[in-house]
Amino acid sequence: MKVLNLQCAHQHDFEGWFGSEDDFTSQLARGLVTCPLCGDARIEKKLSAPRLNLRTVRGEDSTAPSSAVALSNHSASPELAELQSRMLKALREVVANTEDVGERFAEEARAMHHGEKEHRQIRGQASAQQALELIEEGIEVLPLPMLPGIKDTLQ
Repeated sequence: MKVLNLQCAHQHDFEGWFGSEDDFTSQLARGLVTCPLCGDARIEKKLSAPRLNLRTVRGEDSTAPSSAVALSNHSASPELAELQSRMLKALREVVANTEDVGERFAEEARAMHHGEKEHRQIRGQASAQQALELIEEGIEVLPLPMLPGIKDTLQ
């Protein structure tokens, strides 16, 4: 198994697991490797250097205690990565179980609240001002980030 540090053109860092380097190259060429956050298929492999023995590089005695520098493309801790994974899963569930009403969100939410339309689970776009007005009217809304790649299955 080969674990690669990858990055899309929008600078989103993520890991990809592949059977081999050839497997990665093949999937990349066929457009099968995409960013889990934005869906971008313009992916590049990042350098990964988990340990650099600086004394050996400088010609010093390699048996002596040495300094090491850990380099990582991932600034996120494992806990943050887990939270990100759970957030993506929750957003996918919202997408799967709601109707997208687009920019008509505020009007649809009000119409349902006032009994003018049948109640159903909806999602859509609203400005911050519209969301505040809905909340002040007693209409429950939950602002969520909707990422372009959210409708796709993560591999």
